[in-house]
Amino acid sequence: MRNLWQMWEGVLSTETVEDIVKRGQEQVIKDAEIFSNNNADNSVRSSKISWLTGEQDILNLLFDYVDQANQNAFAVDVWRNAEIQYTEYRAEENGHYDWHHDVHWNTNKNSSRKISITVQLSDPPEYAGGEFEFHCVENPGPESRTKGTVLAFPSYLEHRVKPVTSGTRKSLVAWFEGPHWR
Repeated sequence: MRNLWQMWEGVLSTETVEDIVKRGQEQVIKDAEIFSNNNADNSVRSSKISWLTGEQDILNLLFDYVDQANQNAFAVDVWRNAEIQYTEYRAEENGHYDWHHDVHWNTNKNSSRKISITVQLSDPPEYAGGEFEFHCVENPGPESRTKGTVLAFPSYLEHRVKPVTSGTRKSLVAWFEGPHWR
């Protein structure tokens, strides 16, 4: 039986995590939008984001985990091509992202998001709340909050980030693409 997600607890070094945070914060940070309507909708999603484009070293780092997850569990056609986003969920802004999936079914692109990956960039004491959960699928345990943890899953799985109640939850997310789902 295939696993529905793959996780590597605390695999990224503190130096790597701090470098990713620095690079994310150096970009233009804006209110997150939802792709279903390209608008900020704070009832569905409240977070600050920046895009990491042209960061080949980060892409390569993440793809190593995507490739392992794909070989271990998913067996989908996926390319070394992804959108990469730095995200902050801030308690003072009720940071959260309600139930959603990452596949953009109505895109005009010649590809689809196949494997989503999230990297925990905060230490657990830096925030409260903000739990990552899957809908109708066994959830990763509290070890998913360990700084430097990488979690990969098929982009069609519905998931959410519960409201952050204190502090700031920082993460890196990426969506690796492949040929359209069929």
